[in-house]
Amino acid sequence: MNPLAEQLNQTIKSVAPQIYGMLSDVGKKLFFPKGILSQSAEAKEKAHAINVTIGIAKEAGHTMYFDSVMASINNIRPSQALTYAPSFGLPLLRDKWQKDMFEKNPSLEGKTVSLPVVTCGITHGIATFADVWINPKDVVILPEMMWGNYNMIFSVRKDAIIRHYELFNTDGGFNLTTFEQAVRQEAADHRKITVLLNFPQNPSGYTVSESEADAIVGILKSVADSGTNVIVVCDDAYFGLFYEAQTLKESIFGRLCGAHPRILAVKLDGATKENFVWGLRVGFITYGGTFDGDTTALYDALERKTAGCIRGTISNASHLSQTVLLNSMNSEANAAEKKEKFAILMARANRVKAVSMDAKYADAWDVYPFNSGYFMCIRLKTVDAETLRVHLLDRYGVGLIALGASNVRVAFSCMEEGDVEKLFDTIYQGVKDLENSQ
Repeated sequence: MNPLAEQLNQTIKSVAPQIYGMLSDVGKKLFFPKGILSQSAEAKEKAHAINVTIGIAKEAGHTMYFDSVMASINNIRPSQALTYAPSFGLPLLRDKWQKDMFEKNPSLEGKTVSLPVVTCGITHGIATFADVWINPKDVVILPEMMWGNYNMIFSVRKDAIIRHYELFNTDGGFNLTTFEQAVRQEAADHRKITVLLNFPQNPSGYTVSESEADAIVGILKSVADSGTNVIVVCDDAYFGLFYEAQTLKESIFGRLCGAHPRILAVKLDGATKENFVWGLRVGFITYGGTFDGDTTALYDALERKTAGCIRGTISNASHLSQTVLLNSMNSEANAAEKKEKFAILMARANRVKAVSMDAKYADAWDVYPFNSGYFMCIRLKTVDAETLRVHLLDRYGVGLIALGASNVRVAFSCMEEGDVEKLFDTIYQGVKDLENSQ
């Protein structure tokens, strides 16, 4: 094993040996190389005469560029747009994202977390997490309604075992009973379990209430107290889009930090939906937990392993994307812009709820609970979801997503409020078409 990896491992063991035990085999071997990157960093600071360390092209002391490229980039210098970013991410952006995280999550007050490490979007963040923490045959606990890419990342790429539980109970809330059953059963059979919590949830659009969040944390604390190491991954891709009063308005990550020494909390979030920049691909990985004493060395070691994983896969996320995001976050207009877009999405969600639950559709579908995010789902009563999807597309030019035999997902985020009733009337007509053809 590389001496740098050994050094990081010893640092983690000295502060939190249980966290070292949660690392994957790859995670234990990971380190951030000194080599060219560290030598270039030293040269950037001290080589005032001539610096020939970094693999970019320069001209007259400045970053070389094409006019045809920079013509599309306004008010950003080539050195802030075209050069490599650190594998950890831009320092100013990491600091800003962490500062805002504490402001948006009051439960973090008085707690310590790592500096966020920048990823190329949240999907890359999930894959990086899997590399660092998931071994083949590890158990990952997820609801049966889930984003399909989790299967690709955990099951296909990492050969992990996905254990499902039923997401909703009969009262229309989070199914704490099936969640607890899954967690306790897997904890009884494994020394380490991974629980992935995705709120607002894709595909259902559901976020837990304050009391449900507290109950989830209580269950996980109880399991950790019994001796099982628990990694809790918070996929907060749709963070902030909470539309109802009883909905938890912060990430459950804040409650998990400080919950138990055997719980490692991992926050995966990003600018994708929070800042309406889907294609910029800027995400973050942040670590939190319950540790004695100074956590600086521990978090530094985890950040270095994570950045080492990024260095060994994509090298770094886009410098241009990070600069654009940082400039936007620092803009005086940012808060008002976010409030304006939130209001639009909330109005659409409220309209969808009012229309989709109209009694005139009751014979065709039930509506799954939703209160946040981009999506909502309906459960069809009489026709096959894929058959309906194709029929609506071919006959009416309406596109939606079929999930399994009975479920249909509607992304109300990308439709106008004025089209909501037309959409559900068309879906209903499609159901009737298929019923009449049977």
